[in-house]
Amino acid sequence: MNLEYLSGFGNEFASEALPGALPVGQNSPQQAPYGLYTELFSGTAFTMVRSEARRTWLYRIQPSANHPAFSKLERQLAGGPLGAVTPNRLRWNPLEIPAEPTDFIDGLVGMVANSGSEKPSGISIHHYCANRSMERVFFNADGELLIVPEQGRLRIATELGVLDVEPLEIVVLPRGLKFRVELLDAQARGYVAENHGAPLRLPDLGPIGSNGLANPRDFLTPVAHYEDLKQPTTLVQKFLGELWACELDHSPLNVVAWHGNNVPYKYDLRRFNTLGTVSFDHPDPSIFTVLTSPTSVHGLANLDFVIFPPRWMVAENTFRPPWFHRNLMNEYMGLIQGAYDAKAEGFLPGGASLHSCMSAHGPDGETCTKAINVELAPHKIDNTMAFMFETSQVLRPTRFALDCPQLQPAYDACWASLPVTFNPNRR
Repeated sequence: MNLEYLSGFGNEFASEALPGALPVGQNSPQQAPYGLYTELFSGTAFTMVRSEARRTWLYRIQPSANHPAFSKLERQLAGGPLGAVTPNRLRWNPLEIPAEPTDFIDGLVGMVANSGSEKPSGISIHHYCANRSMERVFFNADGELLIVPEQGRLRIATELGVLDVEPLEIVVLPRGLKFRVELLDAQARGYVAENHGAPLRLPDLGPIGSNGLANPRDFLTPVAHYEDLKQPTTLVQKFLGELWACELDHSPLNVVAWHGNNVPYKYDLRRFNTLGTVSFDHPDPSIFTVLTSPTSVHGLANLDFVIFPPRWMVAENTFRPPWFHRNLMNEYMGLIQGAYDAKAEGFLPGGASLHSCMSAHGPDGETCTKAINVELAPHKIDNTMAFMFETSQVLRPTRFALDCPQLQPAYDACWASLPVTFNPNRR
């Protein structure tokens, strides 16, 4: 795998599966090497400023244009339309792995969204549960995909090469990239953020300086790998929220060489360089940001991907869990392994919670009481990995998410045990 990637996404990367397959000195020669076809894969508008442009030149056995008409599939994505508006705090138990054969596409379940697939901003969040590898190939015309496995290893074969990803790793697939998800274990489960807005990139570090958080050298892109298969292949696309398909007589994963920066990549969350206070007070959770999708308003994210990894807590005379808070941002949390330090129980790996704009939340009663009374000493939070998809637009649950048996009806009760400790006669 290519060991370099995100240094602002201005860098270009190149890979070839056959020696000399990449043209030298120009992008589109009259005849590409090996009789390949040249194709441009653009992730941004042609006129985007150079630092923001995403595009990759592909040299492939057959161009993507070689396909018949797409037909709408009878089986559409699970989850259904958006449900009723609710300002309430919500939490879900993990979804069950289906008993019937289910691949990654059929196992996608829409949970929340804040815009339609036709909008140029916003996100949709899905869970996936699968027990078989895909035999078809898929691409998403509606947005970039950030996949967070919670259970089971995945092998993701893409047009640009193959990426193996396991729990505690993530993978990002550009909008429109063709791929196939193969299971390396009997079953798989996890989370998917579908980003309809600006592509994800590393956040600016500001006063932190040039090092810390996710380091560019730890992001991996695949080496070129092609399939020269002349056999029937179903190509499925998601277009404005609907699934459409056509039948090809070849594999569309037939790129022999490529160069550019509109590429898939993976990252190991265990390599995140966590920062925190060594004096007092719990710092803002923005210090845990791995990737961000900005909006036109500086500092206001369309999507932040934030993690809560193992870390040392050393702050003195400080309430160490996340303080009680109400946010402009909307938080959809998931758990990959272990327990989350702000919740004593009820928040399980594979589960999720939603705290919407200005929804009051924080540690539950048991966690709060313990944090106030514990004797403070250096303490390591270990064997855990929680994360958050945070967005500036309100997330609405789907009808499925509001009606499914995994929705916890008594989530609010986790704060009901908070005692009244106010005493006007004691400071």
